[in-house]
Amino acid sequence: MFAQIKEDIYCVFDRDPASRTVFEILTTYPGTHALLIHRLSHWLWKRRLKWLARSFSYIGRWFTGIEIHPGATIGRRFFIDHGTGVVIGETAEIGNDVTLYHGVTLGGTTWNKGKRHPTVRDNVVVGAGAKILGPIVIGENARVGSNAVVVKDVPAGATMVGIPARQVGRQAPVAEVRKATADKIGFDAYGVTDDLPDPVVEAIDKMLDHIHETDRRFEEMRCALRKLGEHVDQIEPLQVDELLAECRGDIGSDEEGRLSAGPKSAASS
Repeated sequence: MFAQIKEDIYCVFDRDPASRTVFEILTTYPGTHALLIHRLSHWLWKRRLKWLARSFSYIGRWFTGIEIHPGATIGRRFFIDHGTGVVIGETAEIGNDVTLYHGVTLGGTTWNKGKRHPTVRDNVVVGAGAKILGPIVIGENARVGSNAVVVKDVPAGATMVGIPARQVGRQAPVAEVRKATADKIGFDAYGVTDDLPDPVVEAIDKMLDHIHETDRRFEEMRCALRKLGEHVDQIEPLQVDELLAECRGDIGSDEEGRLSAGPKSAASS
C-alpha cells in the first residue's frame, strides 16, 4: 500500500508542471489529500467498517471539496488536478494513470442498487466540468472534453465533446494504421499537426487510407495467385526506370516508322 501511495504522489510531477517538491504536494494539493483519504476509507469499506469509512470520506470532502465514495475502486497513479467539485460515485471503477480535472462527476442515472456508475479504463483524461453518467465504459486512452456530458460507451482512443457528447477526431487504432502507412512510404505524416486547416489534414488522411487499402488488396491478389500455383514471391521487383526507358524507345521507333512510311506511301500512290 505504501508503494501505491508513493506512486500517487510522484505521478503529480508528470502531470502538473507547477509541482516542485514532495513536501509541497503533501501539504497543498487537495487532489492528493482526497486520494490518500480515499485509500484509507476504501480499505475500511472492504472490511465492512462502512460507517467509519463514510466518516473518513466525509472528512475528506469537508477539507478538500472532493467527494469520493469509499466504495469506489481507484487504480494506481490517479490524479485529480485542482479538484474542487469532483464527485465519484459508489460503484465507479477507475483504472491506472487516469486524470480528472475540477468539476468532474462520475455519477449514476438510477436509484436501483447494483452497478450504476461509470467504468473508466486506463490512461483516460477527463476535462473540467465533464459529466459521465450511468454504468457506461470509457475506453483506454480516451479523452473527454470540458463540460461534455457522456451517457454512452466511449471507444478506446476516442475524443468526446459536447452535450450530449459526440466523438470527434480519430480513434487511436486508425491513427496508428495511418502512421504505419506513412512510415512505410517514407512520409512524415505526423509532422502535419491538427493546427493545419481541416481540408489539408483530411486530404492527407484520405490518401494514407487509400494507400493502406491498395496494399491490402495487393496482398489479397498475391494470395490468390499463390493458390493458382504462381510463385509470386520469386518475381523480381519491377525496375520502373528501365521500363520507362524501354517504353520511350518503343514509342520513338514507332513514330520513326510512321514518319518514314508516310512519304513512301505518298510516292507509290
